Amino acid sequence: MKLFISTLFLLCNLTLFAQSNQFTGDYTRSLSEQGKHTIEYKLTLNQDGTFVFHSYKKMQGATPPEVNKYGKGKWSVKDNLISFTANKPEDLDDTYTLDFNKSTARFITKNPRDKSDKVVKTKLQFLESEIFWMERIDLFKI
Repeated sequence: MKLFISTLFLLCNLTLFAQSNQFTGDYTRSLSEQGKHTIEYKLTLNQDGTFVFHSYKKMQGATPPEVNKYGKGKWSVKDNLISFTANKPEDLDDTYTLDFNKSTARFITKNPRDKSDKVVKTKLQFLESEIFWMERIDLFKI
């Protein structure tokens, strides 16, 4: 009986671990007008529940012409909704200035039961954030 319970417990943990693996990885978005403006976003979701975000903007005629912004913290998932949190004393400093508290993104992928030829890129779509320019941004998994 102990062996059965131990095996059941192990299988449950492996299932939970496997599901979080589908969310981990690098997500990116690049918007540019050739030779004039460039906006790039990169978000990395790590297996240990942490994340790192980098935003790069290069605007012709802007002051300053290039801007880098960074954010980091922890993420958790429930029903394909990923919630981001940042511990202000620990995660925010002179380099990491973006506060992802109260940010939520939906994980979107093709349904495994969908057998059609329809292509659905795996992405995170930010639904809400206190960072005003992050709302409604789609970041695609690479």
